[in-house]
Amino acid sequence: MTPPEPTGGAGHEQPAREPGPTGAAPDGGAAYRALVVTASNRASAGVYADKGGPLIAEALTGLGFTVEGPQVVPDGDPVEAALRAGVAARYDVIVTTGGTGISPTDATPEATRRVLDHEIPGIPEAIRAEGLAKVPTAALSRGLAGVASRTLIVNLPGSTGGVKDGLAVLGRLLVHAVDQLRGGDHPRPGSPS
Repeated sequence: MTPPEPTGGAGHEQPAREPGPTGAAPDGGAAYRALVVTASNRASAGVYADKGGPLIAEALTGLGFTVEGPQVVPDGDPVEAALRAGVAARYDVIVTTGGTGISPTDATPEATRRVLDHEIPGIPEAIRAEGLAKVPTAALSRGLAGVASRTLIVNLPGSTGGVKDGLAVLGRLLVHAVDQLRGGDHPRPGSPS
């Protein structure tokens, strides 16, 4: 899967960047590392198979990330523990799926908020907008995104449709976001990238 050209605000057009070999950063730098966490009480109990986590892992691999997971954990405190362990292990990105709705057991946003240093509201807003173009229930997702230390954490919904909508958004910005977290600068128009 080739990611679409990253976009920024006006005056921040960026050249298309092709991923390097699996696990290598597109610029030939240190490998990008990602962790996928599935928050599901039923999948963690073996009631049904995790479908969203493998979709995320495949998409991130296609973007050039070395991927661990999906780790399937019950919602709530186990999600927070998985996020804290991922941040301590210095993953570039942690993407979660599940636990973002309004049912009594959906606690992934709360677990995520306790780990984040600061939120990036534009990412979940874009993910909800992507979903709202297809189904009105996308508005019920409470997923968050933000940074903990130098790790970008993004919550995706648990449905496979919600995961696909989230991946459409992440495919357009994830590599650039990781480059920024690693201290990269915005390419200047007319300068070599």
